[in-house]
Amino acid sequence: MILAHLNQLAFHPAALGFFQDQTSVGFSPVDLWNNMGWLARGVVFVLFVMSIWSLAVIIDRYLYFAAARKQSREFAPRVAGALKEGKLDEAIKVADRNKKSHLAEVVTAGLQEFRNYGGGGNVSAEQIESSKRALERAEAIVHAKLKRGLGGLATIGSTAPFVGLFGTVAGILKAFQEIATQKTPGIGAVASGISEALVTTAFGLLVAIPAVMTFNYFTNKVEAFDVEMDNSSSELIDYFIKQSGRR
Repeated sequence: MILAHLNQLAFHPAALGFFQDQTSVGFSPVDLWNNMGWLARGVVFVLFVMSIWSLAVIIDRYLYFAAARKQSREFAPRVAGALKEGKLDEAIKVADRNKKSHLAEVVTAGLQEFRNYGGGGNVSAEQIESSKRALERAEAIVHAKLKRGLGGLATIGSTAPFVGLFGTVAGILKAFQEIATQKTPGIGAVASGISEALVTTAFGLLVAIPAVMTFNYFTNKVEAFDVEMDNSSSELIDYFIKQSGRR
């Protein structure tokens, strides 16, 4: 009895449509793209652009921070030795040769202001204060350079999941429309819309997760660089004060 019922079901037109629909939907990237509606394709395109932008910022910041770290390690002992020997011009030259160093850019501003203010002679309180302001301005400029692109990275990390969610909603709506318009039952009737929804969701997360992780990593790097610049500025001001006591 059961076997006879199954045989009748196997040759029923609706059952045939069910099995045909199950095998007619492919899940390769090309098939998924071809089955997507224009709205979902637009979402995927936007996410693709966001991923390229994010990757470009990550590569740029990584190379910039690596160069800053490397040159700062070479710069710090050399400029300290030059200042210890009282060679102010030599210290400035050392800083000029390490232009990618965040420390060199800050220290150069302070040294040049100290050298140019008053044209030499006795070190005054105004000269030290002017050098301090020059250091603060240089720190603000370098901080802005270090953070360049990180705002866009944070925006991508926070908005990419919502862009993918928008594609998810579009895919679910498409699935319901297919259920309402197609007479053939089966998973194949809604497979296109569901796959569209899942792909956009996954793509949104794929773009957002690396962006958020690298944003946090680079933000910690910037904070570490800020501490190094603050310490270098403080040490340089102490050096100027000591010079004023010797003259």
